[in-house]
Amino acid sequence: MFDATTILAYKGKDKAVIGGDGQVTFGNTVLKGNATKIRTLYKDQILAGFAGSTADAFNLFDMFEGHLEACKGDLLKSVIAFSKEWRKDKVLRRLEAMMIVLNKEKIFILSGNGDVVEPEDGAIASIGSGGNFAISAARALAKHSNLDEEEVVRESLMIAGELCIYTNQNIKILKLED
Repeated sequence: MFDATTILAYKGKDKAVIGGDGQVTFGNTVLKGNATKIRTLYKDQILAGFAGSTADAFNLFDMFEGHLEACKGDLLKSVIAFSKEWRKDKVLRRLEAMMIVLNKEKIFILSGNGDVVEPEDGAIASIGSGGNFAISAARALAKHSNLDEEEVVRESLMIAGELCIYTNQNIKILKLED
C-alpha cells in the first residue's frame, strides 16, 4: 500500500491555490522526496491534486482532463461526469485515491466511490495522510492572520510536514490569479 501525500487547496478572494508535498513512501521506506502531485489542467484554468499511487494519478488526471475538454472547461459538469465514470469502472473504483479540483469559482473533492464534495466553507479542502493537519492549520491561518492564499497553503503544508510522517516539507504550489 502506498501512503504519502498531503494536498491542500484554498479558493480565496484573490487567488485559487493548490499545494502538495513531495514524499512518496512504500511501507516504512521513502521512495521519493520530490514527487509532483499537483498540476494545471484545461488551458491553465483548473488546478488538480491527487492522493494515491502515482500510476493511478496519471490515469485519473488524463481521464478528468478528457471530461474537462468534453465539457469545455465547465468544472461542475466535468466533476459529475468524471465521478460517474470513475465509480462505474470496476478497476478504478477500487483505488484508494482522491482528487481535489478547483478553479477561481469552485472547489471539489472527488473519490472513486462517486463522491463529489464541495467543502462546507467553499474555500479550503485537503486530502491525504496529512490532510487533517493541513486543513486545521489553513483554517486557523486564514481566520487569524493576514497571510494571502498562497502563504496560507505553503505554511499549512509545512506544519503538516512537521506532524505527519508520510508528508515532507518539499512543497510545490500552483495558483490561478486575476
